[in-house]
Amino acid sequence: QVQLVESGGGLVQPGGSLRLSCAASGFLFSSYAMSWYRQAPGKERELVAGITSAGGSTNYADSVKGRFTISRDNAKNTVYLQMNSLQPEDTAVYYCHTVRRGASYWGQGTQVTVSS
Repeated sequence: QVQLVESGGGLVQPGGSLRLSCAASGFLFSSYAMSWYRQAPGKERELVAGITSAGGSTNYADSVKGRFTISRDNAKNTVYLQMNSLQPEDTAVYYCHTVRRGASYWGQGTQVTVSS
């Protein structure tokens, strides 16, 4: 079965950095695009960044362009989100996501809190 397990969240001061990881299993990871979403309290879940199966193309929400970088290591079945210059408005639960054979799969999420 498809499993996505996020890690790397935590508490960071404004201007700081974090690197999130999502370990995938149960499917041929290298064949599927991957995405990171986030959901802040009281807000809808939103797309943060996406990456194609081979990693050749990426896309970002306007709010994170220039600060966040999505990448993947297909040998390790892992997708990453490097987050720099974090701001309080980046506080949210961050989720890893993929779509396989028409079904949507989510990880359990990892909390990122940006606060002084």
